[in-house]
Amino acid sequence: MSDTFINIAWALVFALAGGAAGSFLLVWFSSRIPSVFNKITPEMDEGKEIIRGNRAVAEYFGRIVSAAILGVSVIIAAAVLGGLIAALH
Repeated sequence: MSDTFINIAWALVFALAGGAAGSFLLVWFSSRIPSVFNKITPEMDEGKEIIRGNRAVAEYFGRIVSAAILGVSVIIAAAVLGGLIAALH
């Protein structure tokens, strides 16, 4: 019975640590992804185009950045889930 509580405690520790690390990484990647995308397209300044009112660039840039953030979120969630599964076994 005490092994069960120890496993649950470890799962809680891994979930909290993974959640904290995942939140930090998500915020960090969310701030870095737009600048990386700007470096990939050096001939176009997306920020200036968006300020000028170029709606096509704004929608494309928003979709690319949001898809990248969603992808990073899925990877972080898989890592946290892997930690939980490791703690429970």
